[in-house]
Amino acid sequence: MESIQTIGVVGAGTMGHGIAQVAAQSGYEVVLVDAVPEALARGREQIGKGLERLVSKGKLAAEDRDRALSRLSTGDDLSALARADLVVEAVVEKLEVKEKVLAELDRICPPPAILASNTSSISITRLAGATARPEKVIGMHFMNPVPVMQLVEVIRGLATSQETYDAVEAASRRMGKTP
Repeated sequence: MESIQTIGVVGAGTMGHGIAQVAAQSGYEVVLVDAVPEALARGREQIGKGLERLVSKGKLAAEDRDRALSRLSTGDDLSALARADLVVEAVVEKLEVKEKVLAELDRICPPPAILASNTSSISITRLAGATARPEKVIGMHFMNPVPVMQLVEVIRGLATSQETYDAVEAASRRMGKTP
């Protein structure tokens, strides 16, 4: 049984706010974090617009839009993710930046939390080395635009556990994605 209830997303840019929107629409509590207040405000605005577009096209009920928005909270510091069960980092595609974020998340998040990277090209094994929980680190590469594209690439590192893989695969499916 999937134990993921709260999903954290680091980075409110195009990929991050798309991941946050899809997760909130799927019934997860979502915490979207970005250190840049303007980016966070813009990301939240884009989520609202994306949900509104679905309502106007008849693909989402207004009540479901309101419920999704009520499940979304934001923060400007990684400490807002201290209770997340799964955190997806969607920061700039630079090894040093991703390693720094993952190392900080490793210190902040509870031991059972899964740390995922939306990387398209960086080794998950290498990223997992920035943490003390390599068995809980996985790639979760969403395709752009996240609310539209069905595929999510789930990538194991050398130490990624089967339990971690299974939980991320189940979360992907709950978000309406094909892992």
